[in-house]
Amino acid sequence: MTKLRQKIIEKAMDILENSPNGIRYSDLIRSISKALPDVNENTIHGTIWNFKQKIDKGKIKDVVIPEKGLYILRKYFKENEIEEIDKKKQIKEEEFYKSFVEYLVNDLEECTKAIPLGGNRFQDRWGTPDVIGTYRILGIGHIQPPIEVISAKIETDTNQIITAFGQACSYKLFSHKVYLAIPKNSRGLGIKDIKKLESLCLKFGIGLILFDRNNKEKPEFQVLTRAAKSEPDYFYLHRYLRLIEDIVSELF
Repeated sequence: MTKLRQKIIEKAMDILENSPNGIRYSDLIRSISKALPDVNENTIHGTIWNFKQKIDKGKIKDVVIPEKGLYILRKYFKENEIEEIDKKKQIKEEEFYKSFVEYLVNDLEECTKAIPLGGNRFQDRWGTPDVIGTYRILGIGHIQPPIEVISAKIETDTNQIITAFGQACSYKLFSHKVYLAIPKNSRGLGIKDIKKLESLCLKFGIGLILFDRNNKEKPEFQVLTRAAKSEPDYFYLHRYLRLIEDIVSELF
């Protein structure tokens, strides 16, 4: 068993060597299974779990986990350099609105209709979501499920992630579901902060999405946590919908 586990670790290191941008846990397991088809997948999971424990305790120094579920060789991980490059290439968040609308409708299937919003349409400092959508399914007979409102905050600045989380929380006032989209390389927060943000999103029922902020054509949105449904305050929901009466027909 020891030789088998060593074989798995060696293969994992080979995969990491060929992954300069790092690799997600699920992709790492899949790649190892493909390379070692005769090895039981549970054994691979157990070995990589022990591998992670040694990384966390500092016993393995060649590999880092900069954010939850992401493994990368230390020699490839140059946090300051990456952050500096990202600032130079940073694209305005408005340029991601349209692609996120398509992602909500076609990939996540959380909305049947969605539109970009942004700006100050709700006349509230934190109130206006970047994207707003609705989910409506046809009822059967006399049973007509209520329409759900889904809101999203897209943040490209890694220094504003915590503020963006606060904004996303405020959207729950008038939304059934809320999503927060942040850059995949939000390393400026630190490993513990990223894990804490994911835990907070789970705690507050906010969906967390990662995306490539340097590629507006193909952001590669990736869901970390799904949004949990909760009832909005209908006073505020009706109040804000009245402020966008000119486009509300696109949602209902």
